[in-house]
Amino acid sequence: MEFQIVTGSVEALETECLIVGVAPEAQLAPSAQQVDQASSGYLREVAEDHQGKAGEALLLHKVPGVKAKRVLLIGLGKDDERSDRNQNKIIKAIMAQLKAIRCATAVVALDGQESADQDLYRQLRHNTEWASAELYHYDTTKSKKADEPGLQSLSFLVAADDAELAEFSISDGTAIANGVDTARELGNLPGNICTPTYLADQALALAEDCEDLTTTILDEDEMEKLGMHCLLSVGKGSSEPSKLIVMEYKGGEPDQKPHVLIGKGITFDTGGISLKPGAKMDEMKFDMCGAASVMGAMESLTELGLDINVVGIIASAENMPSGHASKPGDIVTTMSGQTVEILNTDAEGRLVLCDALTYAERFEPETVVDVATLTGACIVALGHHATGLLSNDDLLADDLLAAGEFAADKAWRLPLWDEYQEQLDSNFADMANIGGPAAGTITAACFLSRYTKKFRWAHLDIAGVAWNSNGKAKGATGRCVPLLCQHLIQQVDDLADDE
Repeated sequence: MEFQIVTGSVEALETECLIVGVAPEAQLAPSAQQVDQASSGYLREVAEDHQGKAGEALLLHKVPGVKAKRVLLIGLGKDDERSDRNQNKIIKAIMAQLKAIRCATAVVALDGQESADQDLYRQLRHNTEWASAELYHYDTTKSKKADEPGLQSLSFLVAADDAELAEFSISDGTAIANGVDTARELGNLPGNICTPTYLADQALALAEDCEDLTTTILDEDEMEKLGMHCLLSVGKGSSEPSKLIVMEYKGGEPDQKPHVLIGKGITFDTGGISLKPGAKMDEMKFDMCGAASVMGAMESLTELGLDINVVGIIASAENMPSGHASKPGDIVTTMSGQTVEILNTDAEGRLVLCDALTYAERFEPETVVDVATLTGACIVALGHHATGLLSNDDLLADDLLAAGEFAADKAWRLPLWDEYQEQLDSNFADMANIGGPAAGTITAACFLSRYTKKFRWAHLDIAGVAWNSNGKAKGATGRCVPLLCQHLIQQVDDLADDE
């Protein structure tokens, strides 16, 4: 499906469906007023029966005076309700109607009133991302494939003076939406298909399509030589070989330090010997959604064509119980030389990430951000709305929080105080891999922080936002691809401002 920008008189637009807005008390948005004038008051008369609630829809046929085949009157909500949340609700309602009537073309003419945002770029980018998300449908492992959506193009009406900025906005929005779709698809695939090897193959395929991207895959023998015994310990119980996937995007100057993104890629997590309960264990295929987010962000990056150097690292393994699996009480040596007592084999994400963090040192990074479905404690703390953020650098943390706000992919910062570190004390190793039931998200980040002394680092815990569990909405969300992309876009903008 293609996104487009159109200009001109709304009543003269030739399209199968024209979408205009109405607020409570039949307050017509400017484009709706023009349609009303062209139809000799027909639209206002109909709008009297419309409450104007955000997302409330009324489909009209053969409206006099306009060339559009249909007019969709969509509620905008009250002025003080014009938020990102309501904008998303409006876009979802529009897409539901367009899918139901299976029209091929549609024009959205809401005059920027779908939110209170005065930033046209941001508003249209969100419209593009969220409309695209409504067209995603998983059917890869179904015998009957979904019907192709009837919608072939969705256009946004803007003033002629805004057309260039608007085109730029939908281009960026499309690139980010494609990365989100990739992250969702990888997350939704079952563990018997999406293995560490499968992830590696996808990374290699992505590099084939982009000359600025190169992919290197480290196998178990190569990781063994590097001393990545902690990462390798997680996959010991599985017949699927572990992989370290390294994607290097070189869009900046050769001497520009890269930003590193690291994703947790546990393609299935049984908990290992510390076996998880059976209920909802199928959802542990989503334990590689951090890796999916990094892969999606790298794909978006290739389409955005940003002038920046970025390294994406995916630490991937399958955590299974067997006679070869790690046991509670085992002690392993990390790539950094530090030793870890594995008290719980279900706290495996930090075990693969710590070696990936040490590996990142070789790139002399500007920043490092890891993304992981790391702790159930993050869901207890923040629910299913915000990503947990912890960092050893205030400026980096602020950058990520701002990126999350702009991208409507929000994060919330938790403390990383030294007082929490002692919960990881071990009598038998340099540290334990768990810190007890209290502050589980924080102590997990404390563990990772011990491998980040040489760079600016932030940790994003997406356990609460990476997938939905309920009903027809069940599946991967693609978060936090938008946050990561906006973070990288902002880094490029900051570099330009400094020059």
